[in-house]
Amino acid sequence: MARKTKTTPVRGKSKADARLSPRLRVYVGDEIALGPGKVELLEAILATGSISEAAKQLGMSYNRAWLLVRTMNSCFKEPLVQAERGGGTGGGATLTQSGRRVLALYQLMTLDTLAATKPAWSELLAYFK
Repeated sequence: MARKTKTTPVRGKSKADARLSPRLRVYVGDEIALGPGKVELLEAILATGSISEAAKQLGMSYNRAWLLVRTMNSCFKEPLVQAERGGGTGGGATLTQSGRRVLALYQLMTLDTLAATKPAWSELLAYFK
């Protein structure tokens, strides 16, 4: 017997509310080497110069941020993030040259994806209220 699903009408939603948001993920084996969350972390490290501050900004634990950084660094030929220990100098983190280039390429791929899907997206919009 087929189950009936209850649907709730969406109020106040219209074509103007529709948006497309590609979420690219780059895999190395089973590992996500790069995706929206890791890119957000790279952007925050670039902006703050700190893994700790980047984690705070993104509402994630420091340990989680470090896990993501270690995963990214292990998936690429060269590390994307270079961290310096704290202590008297305060530590910090920077994106390596490879890290900055990988970040830029991911952002470019996202823009290219939006451009490639524009014709179908325009047609799909016609089906919204």
